[in-house]
Amino acid sequence: MSHRPALAPDDTTARRVHTVAASRRTGLVMLLAGIVGWLASFQLTVDDWRLLRDPAYQPPCNISPVVSCGSVMSSSQGSLFGFPNMLLGLGAFAAVAALGIAVLSGARLHRRLWLALDAGGLVGVVFVHWLIWQSLYELNKLCPYCAVVWIVTIALFWYVTLHCLERGIVPVPRGVLYVVRDTHWLLLGAWYGLIALLVLTRFWPYWSSLL
Repeated sequence: MSHRPALAPDDTTARRVHTVAASRRTGLVMLLAGIVGWLASFQLTVDDWRLLRDPAYQPPCNISPVVSCGSVMSSSQGSLFGFPNMLLGLGAFAAVAALGIAVLSGARLHRRLWLALDAGGLVGVVFVHWLIWQSLYELNKLCPYCAVVWIVTIALFWYVTLHCLERGIVPVPRGVLYVVRDTHWLLLGAWYGLIALLVLTRFWPYWSSLL
């Protein structure tokens, strides 16, 4: 009976050098962002499919002339790559949620995978901010489910980046690391606050009419 040769200690050490464990916080953010983002993308996909079948269909997120997602989904910005943007979310958020489960289970992901996650998060954040601009200043609409995707994408990128900085996957000066690590909640809150301020000022006549 043949036995598989044991892994040499040097090989084990080499493999562990190239894999990185993550904190429970990072795993939870990945899991929650993946689940919430996937659910929002799924709802947008369902509503988009119903709109294709029945142009008179009114999605439940069409709350007012300003807070609406039907016109956003049917716009050219809603299908930037030739297919509905939410299909990207279905695949990406499902993968993130699965990796979040793996991290919470104690899995050590390869450094290259962490870099790929961070790079993907950066692309997602850039895309999200382009969509924010288009929604506020071109389409003049605020899509609720889209806003949920904006929120979780930013949080996902922020905490994966923080993890990469803390573990030395992305090297930065120690002083920068200390500032980001010690004020990460404040910086993220300021980021969200700036977006909220843009939404508030852009549609101020509508918000003030509700008071």
